[in-house]
Amino acid sequence: MTRERGEPAPQPQRLEEVLEKLDKGELSISRLDRVLGNSNLAALARRLYLERRLGVNLSSIASTILDFEELVGRNIENPIGAVQIPVGVVGPLRVEGVYAKGDFYVPLATTEGALVASVNRGVKAVTLSGGARVRVIRDGMARAPLLWTPSVEEAVRLVEWVRENEERLREAAGRKTRHGRLVEVQPFIVGNLVWLRMVYKTGDAMGMNMATIASDEVCREIEGSYPGRVECVALSGNMCVDKKPNCLNKILGRGKYVVAEALIPRRVALEVLKAPPEAIHYVNISKNLLGSAAACSLSFNAHIANIVAAIFLATGQDAAQVVESSMGYTWTELRGGDLYVSVTLPSLEVGTVGGGTRLPTQREALSLMGVAGGGDPPGLNALKFAEIVAATVLAGELNLIAALAAGHLARAHEALGRGGARDAQGRA
Repeated sequence: MTRERGEPAPQPQRLEEVLEKLDKGELSISRLDRVLGNSNLAALARRLYLERRLGVNLSSIASTILDFEELVGRNIENPIGAVQIPVGVVGPLRVEGVYAKGDFYVPLATTEGALVASVNRGVKAVTLSGGARVRVIRDGMARAPLLWTPSVEEAVRLVEWVRENEERLREAAGRKTRHGRLVEVQPFIVGNLVWLRMVYKTGDAMGMNMATIASDEVCREIEGSYPGRVECVALSGNMCVDKKPNCLNKILGRGKYVVAEALIPRRVALEVLKAPPEAIHYVNISKNLLGSAAACSLSFNAHIANIVAAIFLATGQDAAQVVESSMGYTWTELRGGDLYVSVTLPSLEVGTVGGGTRLPTQREALSLMGVAGGGDPPGLNALKFAEIVAATVLAGELNLIAALAAGHLARAHEALGRGGARDAQGRA
């Protein structure tokens, strides 16, 4: 029987009584934390109950360094243990940003063989080319409450009132957050309904919870102060847009709007990527641009989601936000005999404090890049992290396009994705 970190020595008689009540339906698994008075002991009880009831072995899930006394109510409910995902590292990756400057090693958590090796070859090409130049174009987390009014006339009056009273609404938002700041209200009207897309600066936090709590206070201020009929239908009206593929975030941005670029000399393309710039460029415009357009895709890229998801899992980001954070464009141009390549991520939602970033392994992964915790000044670490993510995405995109141009994709997956030759990574 494996015990979690911080788990008190189990009291066999009491534990058996609890398991018996669970089996009889007299106690629910969600009440165990209160009944046992310790969340680590409650996790043990849940696990034992499931093992006995379902005839399964959960010893690997039980093996964890996590202390559920710290996490229940913040990061998890009804815990039974933890799962592990392999973490690899790519680097050194040279980044020439405003906030991230220097060489970085970037952790990637994935179960996809060949991904880390693939990105690492792109990293080598980018670094040998002088590094990735990165800029954060916009920065703001959005929450869009949906408001009901009786008519379009009232909807228009409400929007006019909001514009005239934006400072008042900014003060209302400030009552609920010390670190967030309402910077813009973007109104949308459909019939008699109004969406107010509120955009916040959120420091080093990704900021979704911060924006939600502040927007709730803003809605209360509107309902209490607006001299007309208005009612908040839903605090989130789906025009934020959170965790759904959409065009709005691509146009207006959400989180960090980031662009990373590099100029790959012909020599580097041939020696490292094994493909000439002309072939890489043609694959990009025919696959990523025309192919995506023919499929009516919202994203025009090779596999941005692969890199974003791997970094998100390693660093404790909200994994569901890979949906919009991986929307983006990969662009190439021929410059003489060299290759210009860029990636644009209009909705990269990342943070270095809050949420899963406080978990011990994820915090270590952030520390690896020098971005764990709050920055000085606040917001610096999240901006630095966003630049590193974009540069890593650039490397991953470059290598996959080049691998396709050189005809290497299937061979790489055969060697690495299927557990083939162990020296294949070295050859990459």
